[in-house]
Amino acid sequence: MATNSVEAEIGIIGGSGLYDFPGLGNVSEFRLSTPFGNPSDAVVVGDLDGRRVAFLARHGRHHQHSPAAIPAAANIYAMKYLGVRELVSVSAVGSMRDHLRPGELVVPDQLVDFTKGRTSTFFDRGLVAHLPFAEPFCPRLRRQVLTAVSTVPGVASHGSGTYLCIEGPQFSTRAESDLNRALGMDIVGMTAAPEAKLAREAGLCLATIALVTDYDCWRQDEAPVTATMVAEVMRRNVAAAQQAIRNLTAAPREERTCDCQDALSQAIMSNAASMSDCDRDRLDLLAGPYLP
Repeated sequence: MATNSVEAEIGIIGGSGLYDFPGLGNVSEFRLSTPFGNPSDAVVVGDLDGRRVAFLARHGRHHQHSPAAIPAAANIYAMKYLGVRELVSVSAVGSMRDHLRPGELVVPDQLVDFTKGRTSTFFDRGLVAHLPFAEPFCPRLRRQVLTAVSTVPGVASHGSGTYLCIEGPQFSTRAESDLNRALGMDIVGMTAAPEAKLAREAGLCLATIALVTDYDCWRQDEAPVTATMVAEVMRRNVAAAQQAIRNLTAAPREERTCDCQDALSQAIMSNAASMSDCDRDRLDLLAGPYLP
């Protein structure tokens, strides 16, 4: 599966409802198998406002993958294989700040990874690469996404914030919530960290639309977050996420001024001559252009 098939230019990873777009045309489904396993589900590809867009349900269409079990490496590889160059991640988060209210949208600019045992690199054997990650989200794409969400009618949006990614699947204890607030975190979720790291290694521009569903459990005057609460707010706000994506795809294309797609060019530390044929084949789609 090393030779990619150019089927889409923009990828969306999020909940199952996000690919049910009115007006999505010329729809195809791709069930892929990658060197890093199978993606969460079939990738739905269709035309939206004159652009070819790929949609993937992060947890699967039946929400069968828990956060730590999401095959993030396979998901990102599949997007790369289908030709995606810009990736938008949509996810539910809890708010750690009074001004970030349930139902509002946040486009974070920073990320803290508190996960414990997830696969967060493609280069765990055969090749070592150390990529810069000071800016975990593509600044150029983030600006475009912020414009897209800020023009969704009736929904408040925020253009910065630190996303704390926890292991889950449990929500935070009250002590953890208080500590995370003291550490300066703004929103908390369970999916962004592996996706962002893997997208950078794959040379994809990435931005996140975070949908605030609750106040975690730090507010003593409110009931702690539950899965039912999160699902209900997400259902009410699927339309807002859909509109933001429509705004993004309908916007004029911008010249790429970021270096996300060439992040691997000066990151490889290994002597490629020592790679096995198996490792070279496994990593060819990702690192092939940078190997002798």
